[in-house]
Amino acid sequence: MEYYRTRDILHVKEMLGHKSLNSTLIYTQLINFEKDQYIARVAHTEEACKLVEAGFEYFCDFNGHKIFRKPK
Repeated sequence: MEYYRTRDILHVKEMLGHKSLNSTLIYTQLINFEKDQYIARVAHTEEACKLVEAGFEYFCDFNGHKIFRKPK
C-alpha cells in the first residue's frame, strides 16, 4: 500500500528493511496501477478546506486554481 501511495520503490525497500530491491519488487508486482481513478475538484478560497475535510488531497495548481483529488 505504501508503494501504491508514494510510487517510491526505494522508500518502500527501506521501510520494509529489505537488503535487496528484488525482494521488494516481489510485493510491488501485486499492485495494479491501471485501476487508478480519481474524483477531481477545483477549489476557490475556503472551498479548499472543505475538500480536504471530505478526504480530497491537493494535486496541483492550474491557471491559478487549486486541483484536488481522491480515489473513487
